[in-house]
Amino acid sequence: MLELSIHRRQGCFNVDVDLAAGGGVTALYGPSGSGKTSVISMVAGLSRPDFGRIKVEDRVLFDSEAKIDVPPEKRRLGYVFQEARLFPHLDVRANLTFGMNRVPHAERHLSLGDVVEVLGIGGLLARRPAGLSGGEKQRVAIGRALLASPRILLMDEPLAALDPGRKAELLPFIARMAQRFALPILYVSHAMDEVLRLADTLVLMDNGHVAAAGPAEEILSRADLRHLTGHGEAGAVIQARVAYHDDNHGITGLSFAGGTLLAGRIDVAPGTLVRLRIHARDVVLATEAPTHVSVRNVLAGRVVSVTPGPGHIVDVMLDCNGAVIWSQITSLAQAHLRLTEGMRAFALLKAVTVAREDIADRS
Repeated sequence: MLELSIHRRQGCFNVDVDLAAGGGVTALYGPSGSGKTSVISMVAGLSRPDFGRIKVEDRVLFDSEAKIDVPPEKRRLGYVFQEARLFPHLDVRANLTFGMNRVPHAERHLSLGDVVEVLGIGGLLARRPAGLSGGEKQRVAIGRALLASPRILLMDEPLAALDPGRKAELLPFIARMAQRFALPILYVSHAMDEVLRLADTLVLMDNGHVAAAGPAEEILSRADLRHLTGHGEAGAVIQARVAYHDDNHGITGLSFAGGTLLAGRIDVAPGTLVRLRIHARDVVLATEAPTHVSVRNVLAGRVVSVTPGPGHIVDVMLDCNGAVIWSQITSLAQAHLRLTEGMRAFALLKAVTVAREDIADRS
């Protein structure tokens, strides 16, 4: 459990954050300059709030009124930076155990073997950092932070310096780590694919303040927050489960509250829980069930809300048996359809528009 109530003035910029985060991955998301790294630096003790309080689990790390300010090296927090920052003269095994060897045996709650297995670095133990790829270096850096048995793991845009290929390689390891070890993670990012894949709780940062916080699916599906989540990212985020694969047609069936959604074939085992992002711009609406059309996904529902959006866009929320689908249509289309709250309607979505990067394994 992380509890923050901190204020810090940085020139003309104020960071003023009140936040309570539980287990799992809490992602601080926002554009550069929104205050994300400032928050994580204060938690780590690398910078000091002007006033406020920081508490991790049952230990107060900073309290301006009580004059408590625990030094960074005594906070027992793991920190993973954008760059791996490994010791070049040590091999991977020595890098991994550097922090662990400074923790009393009785206080170690992770073993070298478990961390090596989860991060897939068993074959790297005898190598030096100079012989590792960027993704391998970051995996070692994460392992080193874990083996220090921290109370919470802080990750400050750990994938920002990697190319898309190395980033895609590392994301599953971070997700597996988050699920395997009972360790809260505070994760800073401005990349939506990372948030979709990892975040349990999403905190939207705006100009040094928390604009919204809550379950990732809920926050990402709110139309009123699109100016912070990104206009191009507007859409519903829902939980689904892989129902089946149709290899003859390259299709995967995803079961969710609203029925079964067909997407392009993904390499995920049936029964796997996934998080699915459906872009609002890809959802077509109809007031009658269509026939003889190429669209494979036709979801019945009722209109929850019809709200004018930016420009001549209209946001329509459709409740499909408990799963809310978000569609963006033109004001001209709305003038023709005359959609109103409670009205029966159908959401149409082509299977090919559900891209692999919009489906995140959450098992």
